[in-house]
Amino acid sequence: MLTDAAVAAIEAWRDADPDPATAMALGNLLDKALTGDTDAEAELADAFAGRLAFGTAGLRAALGPGPNRMNRVVVSQAAAGLARWLVASGHEGAKVLIGYDARYNSDVFARDTAEILAGHGLAPVLTETYVPTPVVAFGIGHLGCVAGVVVTASHNPPQDNGYKVYVGGSQIVPPTDAEIAAEIAAAASGPVADLPRSTTYATVGEDLLDAYVARVASLVPGDAPRDLVWAYTPMHGVGAEVVARVLDRVGFPPPSLVSEQALPDPAFPTVAFPNPEEPGAMDLALALAREADADVAIANDPDADRCALAAPVDGAWRMLTGDELGWLLADDALRRGAPGVYACSVVSSTLLGELARAAGQPFAMTLTGFKWIGRVPGLAFGYEEAIGYCTDPAAVADKDGISALTRVLALVAGLRAEGRTVADRLDEIAATQGVHLTSQLSFRVAELSLIADAMARIRAHTPTELVGEPVTSADLADGWNGLPPTDGVLLQTQRFRVVVRPSGTEPKLKCYLQVRLPQEQSADLPTARAEAAGLMARLRSEMAEALGL
Repeated sequence: MLTDAAVAAIEAWRDADPDPATAMALGNLLDKALTGDTDAEAELADAFAGRLAFGTAGLRAALGPGPNRMNRVVVSQAAAGLARWLVASGHEGAKVLIGYDARYNSDVFARDTAEILAGHGLAPVLTETYVPTPVVAFGIGHLGCVAGVVVTASHNPPQDNGYKVYVGGSQIVPPTDAEIAAEIAAAASGPVADLPRSTTYATVGEDLLDAYVARVASLVPGDAPRDLVWAYTPMHGVGAEVVARVLDRVGFPPPSLVSEQALPDPAFPTVAFPNPEEPGAMDLALALAREADADVAIANDPDADRCALAAPVDGAWRMLTGDELGWLLADDALRRGAPGVYACSVVSSTLLGELARAAGQPFAMTLTGFKWIGRVPGLAFGYEEAIGYCTDPAAVADKDGISALTRVLALVAGLRAEGRTVADRLDEIAATQGVHLTSQLSFRVAELSLIADAMARIRAHTPTELVGEPVTSADLADGWNGLPPTDGVLLQTQRFRVVVRPSGTEPKLKCYLQVRLPQEQSADLPTARAEAAGLMARLRSEMAEALGL
């Protein structure tokens, strides 16, 4: 039963909402709840349970009315908080680039942001149409902006949207996130209609896209091989047009394109989750690749900041793990002699460090997320196992699925010219560095308390042994190896490594697993890989039991 105070708060929000669609939806929910509809009551209770938290991932949640959802009120308040922080930081009059993807209401939220930033004395620059997230990350520096906003929920389900903030060329980190959140709270203390607005802002279109495409194309030498056969899906997102422009500029052949997923569609009708990592998401691309007798199949996620690769391995097509593609791209950069720091997050494989050290290049491990990887001084290459790759940090200090795709095409074409394949290169890496096998346990939950309970359980009952080997453990919340504190637990043995942490963007608990066999035990690769697979199966089983999910 709704209290009188709750009804008053809901009615006040409805009356202040500038979006007639969400205002009407809220009114309908309220009417149902007042007649005893328990589902409507539960939806309202959640929508008004608190304010959608702004953090290092910005905002991300389901679309809908109320302070705990993504809507024009919440986005307007977030834009006002960002504007207030920028002005207080001495950036009044400075340019801020705003881009958006093709999700529901992304364009509306982007325009609201531009108007509110302009109303607060800043100089927003709004993209003329939807663009891949890396284009905005590139454009911040290219256009001389002090900050950037991308309205996107990346690979989340269709009912979600989000709000990603960059300061300089990097995603925000503490304490900036908390400072902006405080300004958002201050902006939300008054009526949304009173927030200053102005329609005096600039737009940018072809000039930015042309500059980004030229930069990505410059990554491929003029004399590099171009011949390959490949399949591609943009996963109903915004990557296809920009990828096509890059291909035209570089001279790579066009792909066999998954027609069902080629155009932007916020409903994502062919996939349960528009994330290439999810089971089944790349089935259409794999089928097309087999039909075309392709060398590889490549996918971008909907905002094209991630890149996934599939290839024939041991006679069968399969998705490479995010770590495997990270190893291939890092090995390629090292072979090209790219100097600088090679970095990955704490949840990624340790093999990158071994590759960098063998080539005489420094290595850094960071917290999870490109807000940390992209800030590594002197970065040459950075990756995260969640199919995120920074292959041109001087231009985009963030994950970039389009430049990664371009690097992959150059790598595959080069191997093909030598009569070799992606699988051959993976074999070569394993033979020199030892077999590394990574996997993940991922638990999607309906109640976030289940994640907190699992983290408390693993801390209270930390395994002292995994697959018969003694465990050395570290609570990442206490800080570890020079890293700032974060919610996670690290378990290590001679051959195994496990990191347990909550997802930063989805209601999931994630458990990252690695089995490593030394080089001297990896001479017979089929035997070594079979042994690693058996060990991984036992490790997965023991960790699932330890987490109790």
